[in-house]
Amino acid sequence: MGSVILELFATICVILIIIGIIDKKYQDYEYNKSIKMSKQEVKEEMKNIEGDPKIKGRIRSFQMKILQQRMLSKVPTADVVVVNPTHYAVALMYDPKKVPAPVVVAKGVDFVAFKIREVAKNNNIPIVENKPLARSLYKLVEIDNIIPQELYVAVAEILQYVYTQKDK
Repeated sequence: MGSVILELFATICVILIIIGIIDKKYQDYEYNKSIKMSKQEVKEEMKNIEGDPKIKGRIRSFQMKILQQRMLSKVPTADVVVVNPTHYAVALMYDPKKVPAPVVVAKGVDFVAFKIREVAKNNNIPIVENKPLARSLYKLVEIDNIIPQELYVAVAEILQYVYTQKDK
């Protein structure tokens, strides 16, 4: 009788251990499932952390507008504006006393390029059409930076042309 009770007790203990292991796995699964965030909760948290995307967009557009106005105000100081007839415009200034190479004072595409050309015309700044140079300057040089060495020859030719036209 004692051995039967001991065997029964051992069997019950093994069954309870197996049930405990299965229950532990199930409880872990349920806990992990319950702490996950829904898509809406993720969106709300991102808004709280980073700010509302609509407000960020308005701030970014306001910053771009101010930057554009500042850039357009520098166009009258340029020596020449290099353009691709319809899409690109890059305003260059060269003062050998201040900088060793020409500097991009303004650049733009489409509407901004149109505005740069308009300001240049109003200030009697020469506009030179050179498609590859305008595209290269736009892509390679940031505003208020010196042009790269590989574009020195092309820009020098344009500046020489502009300066000879001014002397006439």
